[in-house]
Amino acid sequence: MTDSVYLRKSSLADNGSLLRGLRMIGAAVGLALALGVAGCASKDDDDDTISVEPADKLYNDGLALANRGRYSAASSKFEEVDRSHPYSKWAKKSLVMITFTSYEAGDYDTAIQAGRRFVTLHPSSPDAAYAYYLIGQSYLNQMQDVSRDQERTERALAAFNEVVTQFPESEYAEDSRLKIRVTRDQLAGKVMQIGRYYLERRNYVGAINRFREVITEHQTTRHVEEALMRLTEAYMALGVVNEAQTAAAVLGHNFPDSKWYRDAYVLLQTGGLEPREDKSSWISRALRKTGLTRL
Repeated sequence: MTDSVYLRKSSLADNGSLLRGLRMIGAAVGLALALGVAGCASKDDDDDTISVEPADKLYNDGLALANRGRYSAASSKFEEVDRSHPYSKWAKKSLVMITFTSYEAGDYDTAIQAGRRFVTLHPSSPDAAYAYYLIGQSYLNQMQDVSRDQERTERALAAFNEVVTQFPESEYAEDSRLKIRVTRDQLAGKVMQIGRYYLERRNYVGAINRFREVITEHQTTRHVEEALMRLTEAYMALGVVNEAQTAAAVLGHNFPDSKWYRDAYVLLQTGGLEPREDKSSWISRALRKTGLTRL
Protein backbone atom coordinates (compact mmCIF):
# COMPACT_ATOMS: atom_id res chain seq x y z
CA MET A 1 0.00 0.00 0.00
CA THR A 2 2.64 2.39 0.97
CA ASP A 3 4.79 1.59 -2.03
CA SER A 4 1.88 1.81 -4.47
CA VAL A 5 0.79 5.12 -3.06
CA TYR A 6 4.34 6.40 -3.42
CA LEU A 7 4.52 5.20 -6.94
CA ARG A 8 1.29 6.93 -7.87
CA LYS A 9 2.50 10.19 -6.31
CA SER A 10 5.78 9.85 -8.10
CA SER A 11 3.98 9.29 -11.39
CA LEU A 12 1.83 12.33 -10.88
CA ALA A 13 4.89 14.37 -10.05
CA ASP A 14 6.60 13.13 -13.18
CA ASN A 15 3.50 13.86 -15.26
CA GLY A 16 3.29 17.37 -13.80
CA SER A 17 6.89 18.02 -14.71
CA LEU A 18 6.22 16.70 -18.19
CA LEU A 19 3.21 18.94 -18.61
CA ARG A 20 5.14 21.96 -17.45
CA GLY A 21 7.90 21.07 -19.84
CA LEU A 22 5.48 20.75 -22.70
CA ARG A 23 3.95 24.10 -21.85
CA MET A 24 7.40 25.74 -21.87
CA ILE A 25 8.24 24.14 -25.22
CA GLY A 26 4.88 25.31 -26.61
CA ALA A 27 5.51 28.84 -25.41
CA ALA A 28 8.97 28.84 -26.95
CA VAL A 29 7.59 27.59 -30.25
CA GLY A 30 4.88 30.24 -30.16
CA LEU A 31 7.44 32.94 -29.50
CA ALA A 32 9.60 31.70 -32.35
CA LEU A 33 6.61 31.73 -34.68
CA ALA A 34 5.69 35.22 -33.59
CA LEU A 35 9.24 36.43 -34.20
CA GLY A 36 9.21 34.72 -37.55
CA VAL A 37 6.02 36.55 -38.54
CA ALA A 38 7.44 39.83 -37.35
CA GLY A 39 10.57 39.16 -39.32
CA CYS A 40 8.53 38.47 -42.43
CA ALA A 41 6.57 41.67 -41.91
CA SER A 42 9.81 43.60 -41.53
CA LYS A 43 11.14 42.03 -44.69
CA ASP A 44 7.92 42.91 -46.50
CA ASP A 45 8.25 46.51 -45.32
CA ASP A 46 11.78 46.60 -46.66
CA ASP A 47 10.53 45.20 -49.93
CA ASP A 48 7.96 48.04 -50.12
CA THR A 49 10.70 50.63 -49.64
CA ILE A 50 12.91 49.01 -52.21
CA SER A 51 10.05 48.84 -54.68
CA VAL A 52 9.85 52.67 -55.05
CA GLU A 53 10.35 53.60 -58.69
CA PRO A 54 13.75 55.01 -59.68
CA ALA A 55 14.04 58.78 -59.78
CA ASP A 56 14.98 58.94 -63.45
CA LYS A 57 11.98 56.81 -64.44
CA LEU A 58 9.56 58.97 -62.45
CA TYR A 59 11.11 62.09 -63.94
CA ASN A 60 10.91 60.82 -67.51
CA ASP A 61 7.32 59.71 -66.94
CA GLY A 62 6.57 63.24 -65.81
CA LEU A 63 8.19 64.68 -68.93
CA ALA A 64 6.14 62.36 -71.14
CA LEU A 65 2.92 63.46 -69.43
CA ALA A 66 3.88 67.13 -69.72
CA ASN A 67 4.61 66.70 -73.43
CA ARG A 68 1.08 65.36 -73.84
CA GLY A 69 -0.35 68.36 -72.04
CA ARG A 70 -1.29 66.38 -68.93
CA TYR A 71 0.24 68.93 -66.60
CA SER A 72 -1.52 67.95 -63.36
CA ALA A 73 -0.51 64.30 -63.76
CA ALA A 74 3.01 65.35 -64.69
CA SER A 75 3.25 67.52 -61.61
CA SER A 76 2.31 64.53 -59.46
CA LYS A 77 5.17 62.51 -60.96
CA PHE A 78 7.66 65.27 -60.26
CA GLU A 79 6.33 65.64 -56.73
CA GLU A 80 6.91 61.91 -56.23
CA VAL A 81 10.55 62.37 -57.25
CA ASP A 82 10.87 65.20 -54.73
CA ARG A 83 9.35 63.06 -51.95
CA SER A 84 11.04 59.73 -52.69
CA HIS A 85 14.48 60.93 -53.82
CA PRO A 86 14.91 64.30 -52.05
CA TYR A 87 18.69 64.49 -52.34
CA SER A 88 19.10 63.36 -55.91
CA LYS A 89 19.85 65.53 -58.91
CA TRP A 90 16.42 64.52 -60.19
CA ALA A 91 14.75 66.17 -57.20
CA LYS A 92 16.40 69.48 -58.09
CA LYS A 93 15.24 69.21 -61.70
CA SER A 94 11.79 68.08 -60.59
CA LEU A 95 11.29 71.12 -58.40
CA VAL A 96 11.60 73.38 -61.44
CA MET A 97 9.25 71.10 -63.37
CA ILE A 98 6.68 71.18 -60.55
CA THR A 99 6.75 74.96 -60.87
CA PHE A 100 6.28 74.80 -64.65
CA THR A 101 3.61 72.08 -64.81
CA SER A 102 1.62 73.58 -61.92
CA TYR A 103 1.71 76.95 -63.65
CA GLU A 104 0.51 75.40 -66.91
CA ALA A 105 -2.24 73.56 -65.04
CA GLY A 106 -3.43 76.83 -63.50
CA ASP A 107 -2.42 75.74 -60.00
CA TYR A 108 -0.66 79.01 -59.28
CA ASP A 109 -0.30 78.57 -55.53
CA THR A 110 1.59 75.28 -55.99
CA ALA A 111 3.72 76.85 -58.72
CA ILE A 112 4.63 79.75 -56.43
CA GLN A 113 5.40 77.42 -53.52
CA ALA A 114 7.63 75.13 -55.61
CA GLY A 115 9.36 78.08 -57.27
CA ARG A 116 10.13 79.69 -53.94
CA ARG A 117 11.53 76.42 -52.60
CA PHE A 118 13.79 76.15 -55.62
CA VAL A 119 15.23 79.68 -55.39
CA THR A 120 15.75 79.21 -51.65
CA LEU A 121 17.59 75.89 -52.07
CA HIS A 122 19.41 76.78 -55.30
CA PRO A 123 19.74 80.58 -55.48
CA SER A 124 22.72 80.57 -57.83
CA SER A 125 21.36 77.99 -60.26
CA PRO A 126 20.80 79.19 -63.84
CA ASP A 127 17.28 77.79 -63.49
CA ALA A 128 16.57 80.24 -60.66
CA ALA A 129 15.82 82.92 -63.28
CA TYR A 130 13.13 80.70 -64.76
CA ALA A 131 11.72 79.91 -61.30
CA TYR A 132 11.48 83.62 -60.44
CA TYR A 133 9.89 84.29 -63.82
CA LEU A 134 7.22 81.63 -63.26
CA ILE A 135 6.56 82.97 -59.76
CA GLY A 136 5.99 86.40 -61.26
CA GLN A 137 3.76 85.01 -63.98
CA SER A 138 1.72 83.07 -61.41
CA TYR A 139 1.08 86.23 -59.41
CA LEU A 140 0.43 88.25 -62.58
CA ASN A 141 -2.26 85.83 -63.70
CA GLN A 142 -4.03 86.39 -60.38
CA MET A 143 -3.81 90.18 -60.56
CA GLN A 144 -7.10 91.88 -59.73
CA ASP A 145 -8.58 95.10 -61.08
CA VAL A 146 -7.53 98.40 -59.51
CA SER A 147 -10.63 98.57 -57.34
CA ARG A 148 -9.34 95.65 -55.28
CA ASP A 149 -6.25 94.76 -53.26
CA GLN A 150 -3.00 94.78 -55.24
CA GLU A 151 -0.85 92.49 -53.08
CA ARG A 152 -0.45 89.96 -55.91
CA THR A 153 0.60 92.73 -58.26
CA GLU A 154 3.27 93.85 -55.80
CA ARG A 155 4.55 90.30 -55.46
CA ALA A 156 4.63 89.84 -59.22
CA LEU A 157 6.66 93.04 -59.51
CA ALA A 158 9.10 91.79 -56.85
CA ALA A 159 9.60 88.46 -58.67
CA PHE A 160 10.20 90.10 -62.06
CA ASN A 161 12.62 92.53 -60.43
CA GLU A 162 14.60 89.54 -59.14
CA VAL A 163 14.95 88.26 -62.69
CA VAL A 164 16.13 91.61 -64.02
CA THR A 165 18.53 92.42 -61.18
CA GLN A 166 20.00 88.96 -60.52
CA PHE A 167 19.90 87.51 -64.02
CA PRO A 168 19.99 90.49 -66.41
CA GLU A 169 21.43 88.41 -69.25
CA SER A 170 18.95 85.55 -68.98
CA GLU A 171 16.40 84.83 -71.68
CA TYR A 172 13.63 85.85 -69.29
CA ALA A 173 15.00 89.31 -68.50
CA GLU A 174 13.52 91.16 -71.49
CA ASP A 175 9.99 89.88 -70.93
CA SER A 176 10.37 90.50 -67.20
CA ARG A 177 11.10 94.17 -67.95
CA LEU A 178 7.88 94.37 -69.94
CA LYS A 179 5.96 92.74 -67.09
CA ILE A 180 7.49 95.22 -64.66
CA ARG A 181 5.93 98.01 -66.71
CA VAL A 182 2.57 96.22 -66.61
CA THR A 183 2.67 95.75 -62.84
CA ARG A 184 3.84 99.30 -62.19
CA ASP A 185 1.05 100.65 -64.37
CA GLN A 186 -1.44 98.58 -62.38
CA LEU A 187 -0.10 99.84 -59.06
CA ALA A 188 -0.19 103.42 -60.30
CA GLY A 189 -3.77 102.89 -61.42
CA LYS A 190 -4.70 101.86 -57.89
CA VAL A 191 -3.09 104.97 -56.44
CA MET A 192 -4.91 107.13 -59.00
CA GLN A 193 -8.22 105.56 -58.03
CA ILE A 194 -7.67 106.51 -54.40
CA GLY A 195 -6.57 110.01 -55.41
CA ARG A 196 -9.73 110.54 -57.46
CA TYR A 197 -11.81 109.31 -54.53
CA TYR A 198 -10.30 111.96 -52.27
CA LEU A 199 -10.59 114.63 -54.95
CA GLU A 200 -14.30 113.95 -55.45
CA ARG A 201 -14.83 114.34 -51.71
CA ARG A 202 -12.80 117.57 -51.62
CA ASN A 203 -10.08 116.03 -49.50
CA TYR A 204 -7.52 117.92 -51.53
CA VAL A 205 -4.51 117.23 -49.33
CA GLY A 206 -5.21 113.49 -49.41
CA ALA A 207 -5.66 113.64 -53.19
CA ILE A 208 -2.42 115.58 -53.72
CA ASN A 209 -0.49 113.02 -51.67
CA ARG A 210 -1.73 110.21 -53.91
CA PHE A 211 -1.04 112.03 -57.17
CA ARG A 212 2.38 112.95 -55.80
CA GLU A 213 3.06 109.24 -55.25
CA VAL A 214 2.33 108.58 -58.91
CA ILE A 215 4.70 111.37 -59.97
CA THR A 216 7.56 110.30 -57.70
CA GLU A 217 7.27 106.49 -57.81
CA HIS A 218 5.54 105.64 -61.08
CA GLN A 219 6.91 108.24 -63.53
CA THR A 220 7.13 105.83 -66.44
CA THR A 221 3.48 104.79 -66.36
CA ARG A 222 0.66 106.11 -68.50
CA HIS A 223 -0.97 107.63 -65.39
CA VAL A 224 1.52 110.48 -65.07
CA GLU A 225 -0.41 112.68 -67.52
CA GLU A 226 -3.64 112.46 -65.56
CA ALA A 227 -1.79 112.80 -62.23
CA LEU A 228 -0.34 116.15 -63.39
CA MET A 229 -3.75 117.39 -64.48
CA ARG A 230 -5.32 116.28 -61.17
CA LEU A 231 -2.57 118.10 -59.30
CA THR A 232 -3.47 121.22 -61.27
CA GLU A 233 -7.09 120.73 -60.25
CA ALA A 234 -6.37 120.06 -56.56
CA TYR A 235 -3.90 122.94 -56.18
CA MET A 236 -6.32 125.33 -57.89
CA ALA A 237 -9.03 124.25 -55.45
CA LEU A 238 -6.70 125.04 -52.54
CA GLY A 239 -5.60 128.34 -54.07
CA VAL A 240 -1.98 127.17 -54.39
CA VAL A 241 -1.61 128.82 -57.79
CA ASN A 242 2.14 128.42 -58.19
CA GLU A 243 2.00 124.60 -57.96
CA ALA A 244 -1.08 124.46 -60.20
CA GLN A 245 0.73 126.41 -62.91
CA THR A 246 3.85 124.26 -62.57
CA ALA A 247 1.88 121.01 -62.89
CA ALA A 248 0.19 122.29 -66.05
CA ALA A 249 3.46 123.58 -67.53
CA VAL A 250 5.30 120.28 -66.99
CA LEU A 251 2.32 118.44 -68.44
CA GLY A 252 2.31 120.67 -71.54
CA HIS A 253 6.03 120.35 -72.17
CA ASN A 254 6.06 116.56 -71.92
CA PHE A 255 2.63 115.74 -73.35
CA PRO A 256 1.60 118.70 -75.53
CA ASP A 257 -1.03 116.71 -77.42
CA SER A 258 -2.56 115.14 -74.36
CA LYS A 259 -6.25 115.72 -73.57
CA TRP A 260 -5.18 116.09 -69.96
CA TYR A 261 -3.05 119.08 -70.90
CA ARG A 262 -5.97 120.68 -72.72
CA ASP A 263 -8.12 120.21 -69.61
CA ALA A 264 -5.42 121.66 -67.35
CA TYR A 265 -4.94 124.65 -69.66
CA VAL A 266 -8.66 125.41 -69.73
CA LEU A 267 -8.85 125.09 -65.94
CA LEU A 268 -6.06 127.63 -65.46
CA GLN A 269 -7.65 130.04 -67.93
CA THR A 270 -10.86 130.06 -65.91
CA GLY A 271 -8.78 131.68 -63.17
CA GLY A 272 -7.03 134.02 -65.58
CA LEU A 273 -3.80 132.02 -65.37
CA GLU A 274 -1.32 130.43 -67.78
CA PRO A 275 0.93 127.37 -67.35
CA ARG A 276 4.26 128.48 -65.87
CA GLU A 277 6.93 126.37 -64.28
CA ASP A 278 8.48 127.14 -60.92
CA LYS A 279 11.75 125.23 -61.00
CA SER A 280 11.88 125.13 -57.22
CA SER A 281 8.59 123.21 -57.11
CA TRP A 282 8.71 119.57 -55.99
CA ILE A 283 6.94 118.68 -59.25
CA SER A 284 9.69 120.14 -61.39
CA ARG A 285 12.46 118.66 -59.25
CA ALA A 286 10.91 115.18 -59.15
CA LEU A 287 10.37 114.89 -62.89
CA ARG A 288 13.67 116.48 -63.85
CA LYS A 289 15.47 113.94 -61.62
CA THR A 290 13.85 111.08 -63.49
CA GLY A 291 14.50 112.61 -66.89
CA LEU A 292 10.82 112.91 -67.80
CA THR A 293 10.52 116.67 -68.05
CA ARG A 294 12.22 118.40 -70.97
CA LEU A 295 12.32 121.76 -69.27
